[in-house]
Amino acid sequence: MYRDNTKVVKIGNKVIGGGNPIMIQSMTNTHTEDVVKTVAQIKALEKAGCDIIRATVPTHEAALAFKEIKKQINIPLVADIHFDYRLAIEAMENGADKIRINPGNIGGKDKIKAVVDVAKERNIPIRVGVNSGSLEKDILEKYHGVTAEGIVESALDKVKIIEDLGYDNLVVSIKSSDVLMSVKTHELISKECNHPLHVGITEAGTAFSGTIKSSIGLGLILNQGIGDTIRVSLTDDPVKEVLTAKQILRTLGLRKGGIEVVSCPTCGRTQIDLINLAKRVEEEVSNYDLDLKLAVMGCVVNGPGEAKEADLGIAGGKGVGVLIKHGEIVKKVPEEQLFDVLKEELDNWEK
Repeated sequence: MYRDNTKVVKIGNKVIGGGNPIMIQSMTNTHTEDVVKTVAQIKALEKAGCDIIRATVPTHEAALAFKEIKKQINIPLVADIHFDYRLAIEAMENGADKIRINPGNIGGKDKIKAVVDVAKERNIPIRVGVNSGSLEKDILEKYHGVTAEGIVESALDKVKIIEDLGYDNLVVSIKSSDVLMSVKTHELISKECNHPLHVGITEAGTAFSGTIKSSIGLGLILNQGIGDTIRVSLTDDPVKEVLTAKQILRTLGLRKGGIEVVSCPTCGRTQIDLINLAKRVEEEVSNYDLDLKLAVMGCVVNGPGEAKEADLGIAGGKGVGVLIKHGEIVKKVPEEQLFDVLKEELDNWEK
């Protein structure tokens, strides 16, 4: 697989590439200068399962804030830089574990060299990012618009600039909001370089459309063995990005652990408030460090049978429900007690 052969890159206390587990990333949406709010959001993201967090550095004050933020969090902190090379240097001097730049918008080669020199001195990885919306005029003219081939050529040009400066501690990111174009760009670039790839569908949209686009795009890319770290981009609470990314990785068999909730669609046989029950269960199970499959079923006709493959399950009938363990009904309870009985079972589940 491609990801088994990418270079290993160390980002703070995490490593990506070389077949290591795929890391989940997100980005804060607070003002980085506000240390209290930024740290609070990062802590919530950590709890949700975020492995690496990125924060924007648009000002001198934001770069300085990195020093204090770093003291209070447990995951690597990446500086997102645009236009001002001096902010990249300041962020690294204040503890950034990685910087994200687009060499195309950070200035001339002398400014890029100034950034690379500091990164090299401190052995800080650089993520070279190119988006479909930031392609150079000559690339657009050559390929008659935005194409996968053009995105890859632009990215490799940027990589070469930094490699020619004697530095190869790099992560490459090529993103498009077009799902199928994103898939093609990753297929192409994975054959052209062995730097770890940061994968995501940029500007994917709201939680609804963004989750669908990201799941399809990331699924198609990751399932080919391509990708070392991922971000799901949603116009929503960043915690949802992390939870969605975890589910994508679990669905593809690329991450183990955590409770997988399966629930049946509602039908005419459903005689309990299954929708709200399933939502409540899904929210609750995120608090447990257990590796099991949990079924939430809407009727006692097919529920027990459908839950046979699950480690634990509940199924509801008219005002009544059953608790199922390893395919066997072990308890019958009033409907209103179903959730509490399930929670008690989880509290006492042996790992």
